[in-house]
Amino acid sequence: MTPRRTAFFALAATAVALLGAVPAQAEPGYPNKPIRMVVPLGAGSAVDVAARIVVQKMSQNMGQAIVVENILGASGIVGTDKAAKAAPDGYTIAGLNDSIMTMVPALQPKLPWDMLRDFVPVSLVATIEWCIVGPVSAPFDTPAALIKAAQAAPGAVDYGSGGIGSPQHIAMALFASDANIQLNHVPYKGAAELATGLAGGQVPVAFQGLASVNALVKGKRLKLLAVGTPQRMPQLPEVPTVNESGLPGFAFNSWFTIMAPAGTPADIVARLNAEVRKALADPAVREQLLAQGLTPRGSSAEELGAATRAQLAKYAALIKKAGIKAE
Repeated sequence: MTPRRTAFFALAATAVALLGAVPAQAEPGYPNKPIRMVVPLGAGSAVDVAARIVVQKMSQNMGQAIVVENILGASGIVGTDKAAKAAPDGYTIAGLNDSIMTMVPALQPKLPWDMLRDFVPVSLVATIEWCIVGPVSAPFDTPAALIKAAQAAPGAVDYGSGGIGSPQHIAMALFASDANIQLNHVPYKGAAELATGLAGGQVPVAFQGLASVNALVKGKRLKLLAVGTPQRMPQLPEVPTVNESGLPGFAFNSWFTIMAPAGTPADIVARLNAEVRKALADPAVREQLLAQGLTPRGSSAEELGAATRAQLAKYAALIKKAGIKAE
């Protein structure tokens, strides 16, 4: 894979080996009240699905509730700002994807928060596997057929996204660039709205997080054209990869991470990191994540910090090259 298409697989593979390591104990008594996890994305989004699976087990293990709070607005900026400005006491954490962390800053240079300044990393939790998906009535069944249709009528084939500059937009823009085709972008107001539009046949294709469309695929309201993983997914062995069905070498995924406000005590960050890894080591949690198209990962806080810095630089370059502008 070229650097442009490298997903978070190398870090994730290293991070899985860390599941058995337990860092220093947190301060005595923590947590002694419920913890709030701010998710600046809608209910039913891939991050929301992953968050609810993982924090349920963390809550059980820690003996304290972790409440997921969806705070929407401005492509995740509003909720992320709330989390950044929360008291750094371990009782507010953020469940973020790499779009908010490393794409939005390239699209919105005057953000009220800075990912490196205003947050401390806790852990990578899971990678969100992506797929090219369409309604069952879509006129093509493979990426190769999509490419052929676009070559025959440049700019006439629509694709949907969760909004201008969303990961769905960027993923399909990269696909179109690699395939040297022109597609017509139809932005929706979020991943959930896009999934509904796809199921209703309003657009014929989209790149989506598998967790966001999994239920519709299982209900036979949507069909999978291909997955964005380097190899076929064990839970979907019949579904080809993009790279074997039209674009050799292509791969795309995204992350679900937990971050904390800057200034959160190191022992609390270490405790949260240990609890994430403990939850991810549970077979039932892993099974639930895999069933939703999510791959359990886990990482050290330092690895997540390094990956965040690298992705910020990568997506800044990509978005500039592709000429993608926020609304």
